[in-house]
Amino acid sequence: MKTISSFQKLKDNNEKIVMLTAYDYSTAQVLDKADIDGILVGDSLAMVALGYENTYNITIDEMLIFIKAVCRGAKNSFIIGDMPFMSYNLSLEQGLRNAGKMISSGANAVKLEGCNEYILTLIKRCTESGIPVLGHLGFTPQLMNTLGGYKIQGKTSEKTEAILSCAKKLQDAGCFGVVLELMPAESAKYITNNLHIPTIGIGAGKYCSGQIVVTDDITGKFTDFTPKFVKKYTHIHDILLKSIQEYKKEVKDEIFPSEKESFELVKEEKEKLSLV
Repeated sequence: MKTISSFQKLKDNNEKIVMLTAYDYSTAQVLDKADIDGILVGDSLAMVALGYENTYNITIDEMLIFIKAVCRGAKNSFIIGDMPFMSYNLSLEQGLRNAGKMISSGANAVKLEGCNEYILTLIKRCTESGIPVLGHLGFTPQLMNTLGGYKIQGKTSEKTEAILSCAKKLQDAGCFGVVLELMPAESAKYITNNLHIPTIGIGAGKYCSGQIVVTDDITGKFTDFTPKFVKKYTHIHDILLKSIQEYKKEVKDEIFPSEKESFELVKEEKEKLSLV
């Protein structure tokens, strides 16, 4: 069973950390079989699994359903629950309560975005309460409206230094790692080299301590849009579509179900029903 110590050990040994998202039992099983280091039950499931326009709409109660499913499927990977929009911003009591719900549902840790004084205090309270926290800096989707949309962060030395300053605050507050999203590779490298805790990149180049992407993106299952930083390793959407079209044709042509997929009465029972 992987722990926060596993993440730190990988960083210390200069071995990359591999993370992916999962939202359901069967996907979690596959990731676990592949020995993925960490699974994030991300609030991206709002769009990928539930069809919402953005991540603002998903609630803590919805997140808990998916966390429980993933935890039933993955027994070895470290599972992190993404705290959704406004589920931890109103008060320390609210944040602790909802973080605790994620842990009670099976998650090993939670992820929080940002580094203002309130977030830093919440991180400290969580870690003091036995709840590991993964930080998130750079582009923070829950602040998309105030950031002015999907924009690359850390594009200057001054802004990179500001992100590093925030990362150090997260480190001091007790985060076991920090996600760096949408920033130049060199900026992420500078931040990574100046932290003790691991960095997990998403659209932040190859120099981070590890990488995370949305599983449905790299497998081609989700097709509404594809971020620039995503590489598709297969095209599950096309495979599914072809399989379903073949199934439809065989049903229409009375090919499926065949005798192989059917059950049969014994001869005596057939006779009683005048089927012989």
